[in-house]
Amino acid sequence: MRKHKTLASLGVVAAIALAATGCSAGGGGNDSGTQQLTFLTHWGPDQVKLLENAAAAFTKSNPGITVKVQAVPFANLLSTLRTQGSSPDGPTIAGIYDAWLPELARDQLAAPAPQDVVSDVTANWPKGVVGAATQNDKVYGIPNEVDLYQLNYNKAIFADAGLKAAPTTWDEVISAAKAITATGQGRQGIGFITNWNSGAVHPFLSLLASNGGSFLNGAGDKADLQSPQALETAQFYQKLVDEGLTKASMSNANANTTGPYLDNFVNGKTGMIIMANWWESSLKDAMGDKFADVATAPIPVGPSGDGSHSISYSWDTIVNANATDAKQKAAWKFLSWLNGPDSGKNGSSAMGDILISMGILPSRTSDVAAHADTLKTPFLSSYVSALDSAVPFPTVLGASAGADALQRQVEALLNKQVDAAKAMSTAQSDVDSALSSAR
Repeated sequence: MRKHKTLASLGVVAAIALAATGCSAGGGGNDSGTQQLTFLTHWGPDQVKLLENAAAAFTKSNPGITVKVQAVPFANLLSTLRTQGSSPDGPTIAGIYDAWLPELARDQLAAPAPQDVVSDVTANWPKGVVGAATQNDKVYGIPNEVDLYQLNYNKAIFADAGLKAAPTTWDEVISAAKAITATGQGRQGIGFITNWNSGAVHPFLSLLASNGGSFLNGAGDKADLQSPQALETAQFYQKLVDEGLTKASMSNANANTTGPYLDNFVNGKTGMIIMANWWESSLKDAMGDKFADVATAPIPVGPSGDGSHSISYSWDTIVNANATDAKQKAAWKFLSWLNGPDSGKNGSSAMGDILISMGILPSRTSDVAAHADTLKTPFLSSYVSALDSAVPFPTVLGASAGADALQRQVEALLNKQVDAAKAMSTAQSDVDSALSSAR
């Protein structure tokens, strides 16, 4: 899951464009019918300001609706939504990680979208992204950003190791990692994140998808980690560990990518990693001019795979099911405008413009088209090309807890605490238990 360094800073609460009617900060409207909406986000001050500006533009054309932005640290986002969202006076709108949607829909904290919004979303967003915003055949939110994974590598290290191109298969990854490690200087061929859920799980699942396997079965009620493809993926990790081509001690990270994982890649100690598109901003900040050495390529394909595939995930904006009908109607109107092609510049939505300013891939098809030139960078172009073949992380009850269970086994494998067969056997059992407990 994405948590930008700039977005994980302490949030601020900023009121914007309150109408001259004197609407109170906690009120749900007044006698004249003005609706004040609260938009809960984990974005940092710079992004909050852009959202405020967009909301002010909307209010100018819709003076009966005002918007207040409430920002909290990412770690507090879900708990804030849960504790405040059960009240009509809680946040009217919230930006959420799509893996949270199953529980929020089950607990009636997220409102199903009205039909006009459903029609817009199904027509203008990729099928996989729409599926991630859907529960029990109902669309619950408007998708905004999408994140996926690709191989990142340091061209200067590759040149030093005599490597001319990015690896396309797992065998080539092994060969490249050996050449990089052989250059000495304390280098590891490839780094895998530890100590952070999504950072550990998503690269593993991307490699699994590129080997023809999957995290869960087709029904989404059982793990599929005892398959030959899953065992091969775990054995690939074990081979890299056993041959000293990846070192867990060099790959610890937190959700902001600070720590040894980032430091070792930035300082030329790690030749390759598998990471999400949003990490570009962290690299640019940390590497300066040396960011030009970074290149991206598709996820290498495993021996049982039919092509490169990345796990993807998205973020949605949802509406509080406990808000009054009038506030819900106003919220969907604002969100339709915010994510629509008439609110931004040159055919982009205002949300698309905000996301692009952060270096994040928008998911609305027309936003991708509107920002095509911006997205044709050496770093992002590989990610954009991989969108159509990406495999969405399953948004089913228990999947998040299942990811926690898989993380434990992936990290145990990287730390030489278990072998590949034991890791997958235990993960199968623990993920099944998590899925069952959630139902």
